[in-house]
Formats: sequence, C-alpha cells, structure tokens
Amino acid sequence: MDSKIGGTAVGRLPDDRARRSKAALVAATLAATHELLSESGLGGVSVDEVSRRSGVAKTTIYRYWPTRAALVLDACAQMTPGLPTSDTGSLAGDLTVLATVVAQRLRTGRWSSILPSIIDAAERDPQIAELHSRLHLVMTAAFRDAVERSRQRGESGADRDPAKIAAAIMGPLFYRRWFSREALDDAFVRFVVSSALNAAA
Repeated sequence: MDSKIGGTAVGRLPDDRARRSKAALVAATLAATHELLSESGLGGVSVDEVSRRSGVAKTTIYRYWPTRAALVLDACAQMTPGLPTSDTGSLAGDLTVLATVVAQRLRTGRWSSILPSIIDAAERDPQIAELHSRLHLVMTAAFRDAVERSRQRGESGADRDPAKIAAAIMGPLFYRRWFSREALDDAFVRFVVSSALNAAA
C-alpha cells in the first residue's frame, strides 16, 4: 500500500496534466508550437520539444495530431488567418485593402519569419508540401473573392484571372520582404496594385 503524506498517497500524486481539459491541452500544445516556429522555423519543431515545452504528453499530442505536419498545419492556420473581406465598391479598392494587410503582416506578423522554412521543407516533404498548398489557398482566397465581386458588379475587365492578380501583387511584396528589404509602405502597395491591374487588363 502506498504511504501517505498529508492525506495524499505517495506514488499517486495528482497529475495536473491529467486534470487539464482538452481545450487547455490543445491551447498549450499550439502555443508551444507557435513559439518554436517563431524561434527557429519549421526545422525547430519536433513533437518531443513541443511536449517538453507544453507539458502535454506525446501520446496526447499524437491523439489530436497524428503527424507533425498536422500539428504544424493547425498552428499555422491560427497564425495565418485568411485575409479580410472588404467590399469597397471597386476591384482596385478591394485589392489595395488586401495588399495593405499583406504588407502589414509581412512587416509585423510571425508567419513572415516562418513561411520561408515551410517553402524550403515543401521541396522535400510531401506532407509539408500539402501544408504549403493549403496555406497558399488561405492566403489567396480573398483575391479570388475580390475578382468575383468585380464580375458581379459588371466592372470593366472583370474577366481577369485572380491567380495572376494575386501573383502580381504578392510577388513584389514578398520580394521586398525577403530579398531587397526595402520599405513595404503604402506608396509601394498602391504601385503594386496599379501595376497588377494594368498587367491583367
């Protein structure tokens, strides 16, 4: 029989982890994953380290996320919310709002320091490639919606290809963030949107 200290059996000490709710376990796991992604990119995320930081058992983590990629996808989905819908009444206005939000996230958002490591890993890991594809869909959905609203309004040139518009806007913003490191200011955002619309006309 276990001896007792202060009414609690030795060897059966309360396990705080066992008493945590599912929501608390999920939140702790995702928070630890966020930290690791922000600190060292995708390469720094392992289930062992997430378990150590979060205090959540590996078996519990695997119960909710069967693979590391699934865990990273869930964490990134929370860190990279879809772009907001903004109906300004014109395609140029909608795209300017979207490009401004992207530029702001590139300047301040945690995902801007994480995305390069995901792009790199996607070249070799099919699961991460799937993660990358899903993130791309999340990031570009608002551009497709903006073009569709333009079509419904009957705007001139409403047959533009949303994929090409998104690429023409996101490409220069990404270039400035990770290559030239020049300012992602409002003047550049307006220039990029104008150039993208002219090219797609």
